[in-house]
Amino acid sequence: MYLGKQGAKLSYYREGIPPHGGQLVNRIATPEQKEVFLSKAEFLPRVQLDQRAVSDLEMIAIGGFSPLTGFMNQQDYDRVVAEMRLANGTVWSIPITLSVSAEVAASLTEGGLVRLDNPEGRFIGVLELSQKYRYDKKREAINVYRTDDEKHPGVQVVYNQGPVNLAGDVWLLERDPHPYFPTYQIDPAESRQLFKQKGWKTVVGFQTRNPIHRAHEYIQKCALETVDGLFLHPLVGATKDDDIPADVRMRCYEILLENYYPQDRVILAINPSAMRYAGPREAIFHALIRKNYGCTHFIVGRDHAGVGDYYGTYDAQYIFAEFTPEEIGITPMMFEHAFYCTRTKQMATTKTSPSKPEERIHLSGTKVREMLRRGELPPPEFSRPEVAAELARAMKVSV
Repeated sequence: MYLGKQGAKLSYYREGIPPHGGQLVNRIATPEQKEVFLSKAEFLPRVQLDQRAVSDLEMIAIGGFSPLTGFMNQQDYDRVVAEMRLANGTVWSIPITLSVSAEVAASLTEGGLVRLDNPEGRFIGVLELSQKYRYDKKREAINVYRTDDEKHPGVQVVYNQGPVNLAGDVWLLERDPHPYFPTYQIDPAESRQLFKQKGWKTVVGFQTRNPIHRAHEYIQKCALETVDGLFLHPLVGATKDDDIPADVRMRCYEILLENYYPQDRVILAINPSAMRYAGPREAIFHALIRKNYGCTHFIVGRDHAGVGDYYGTYDAQYIFAEFTPEEIGITPMMFEHAFYCTRTKQMATTKTSPSKPEERIHLSGTKVREMLRRGELPPPEFSRPEVAAELARAMKVSV
């Protein structure tokens, strides 16, 4: 017998900050369910997932996208695109969809099961197909990314994907160790337990897709002054081709933690989700993900999840004012653009530095990448020497 929705597992949360929607979702198949699915493998219609869809499947299954239990139906999708809410009114800012070609969609039957394969053709999950629907790509692009410019990496993904969305609950067959960062693969149920074991009542989460620089370190430590623990949660899912590879970014974090952070007040873990580059909407999205991991606070800095000049410097902070604190359920910690002050010889913002503009060295991940591509080593004002050396080694820059 197929173990359908009655077999779904939802872990009820008893202590600390509640997951978004109140329950931590678990869509990892039990051994019995997995056996049933594998017995049907050769008879099920197949959909091959790209890397972003694989990340989405994993995040749904482990509860990182709670309260989602699958890929969005049309009612949820339409309201998320238009209002940043699910059909039931719960705040949610990014569409989580599985898009396929019209030909693939036509071969699938609503109410049936669909085998989900990874890009290598391995059977990794199951979709309970409840709905197939077409959608307006331009509408999604303009509402979610605030542009329909095909040069925007998020818009490009939308325009390149299929015209039909498949909706329904999902099951991940098995939670595999991460191929590169198994020791840092800490899922929401585990991170919540770690926070409890450490006695952390307040935890601030930090998101980045860039190699860490001095401005990141400064705002992380400012935040850490006011909470019990810091959850460093760099994204290791799909990113732009010109972003620094995840293994390099993780090594930079390891170097910093070894030398510059209090060992007992920081946890480093990977965020398996893919980058959307959706700016303000993605700031909300990233905050809700960290809420599911058990964080009570979330750092929102300059141009969070931005790319190019598509968003205003602090748009990702302003968007939080569109919701009540209760609706978001996690406290944003907002920081101005940090810089190295040549007058005081330390990191600062305009709130704490008496410097003039010409006395400020502004840092960014983009600037670091540009310097490395030109064969230049980031100076101490940009990066800790050990981190700069690691970046140089990885990018084959002579020191």
